[in-house]
Amino acid sequence: MQTQILEGGFTDLPIDASHAFRAVMTAMARPGEIVRVTGAQPPLPLSAAAGVVVLTLCDPETPIYLAPGHDTPQLRDWITFHTGAPFAQPQDAMFALGAWDELPLADFSTGTAEYPDRSATVIVESLTLSNEGAALRGPGIKDRAALSLPETQAFQNNAALFPLGLDFIFTCADRLAALPRTTKVS
Repeated sequence: MQTQILEGGFTDLPIDASHAFRAVMTAMARPGEIVRVTGAQPPLPLSAAAGVVVLTLCDPETPIYLAPGHDTPQLRDWITFHTGAPFAQPQDAMFALGAWDELPLADFSTGTAEYPDRSATVIVESLTLSNEGAALRGPGIKDRAALSLPETQAFQNNAALFPLGLDFIFTCADRLAALPRTTKVS
C-alpha cells in the first residue's frame, strides 16, 4: 500500500511537468480542444489525465476538495505525497475534483470583484470526452467548437457571471479538455 502512494508521479519531473503544464495551458487557451497527456499513474478512481492535472497545478498553497467518490485514503495520501496540497471544504478550495453529479458547484468560490482570479478550478472526471455535443464560442475558438458536456445550463449560468466564475477541466482516461469561464455554451 505504501509503495502505491510513492509511485505514480512524474518519472522525469522537470520534463514531464513542463509537458503537462503546456498541455493544460493549451487546453485552457483553446476551449473544447482535447489534449492527450502522460506521466501520471494515480490510484483509482483517479484517471491518468486528472492525475496529471493535480500533479501540475496543485501544491502546498492550493487547497483541493475531493468529491465523495474520489475521497479515498489512497488518493488523499497520493496527493499529499506528490503535491503537498491541503484538503478543504468546497468554499475554501482552489481546486475541486470529482464526478459531475458529486460536485457542489454552488459552494465553490467564483472569485470577487477585486480578485476574480481567486475562483476555483473544477476538475471533472468524465466517462466520455469527445468533440460532440454542446456548441462552444468565445476566446480561443476560431468559429465554433463542440464538447461533450454533462449539461449546458450550468455553464451558461457560469459564463453570465464573468469576470467571476469557475473554470473547468474535463478528464477522461489520458485526455483532457478545458472550459474557461469566458466560453459561451449553447
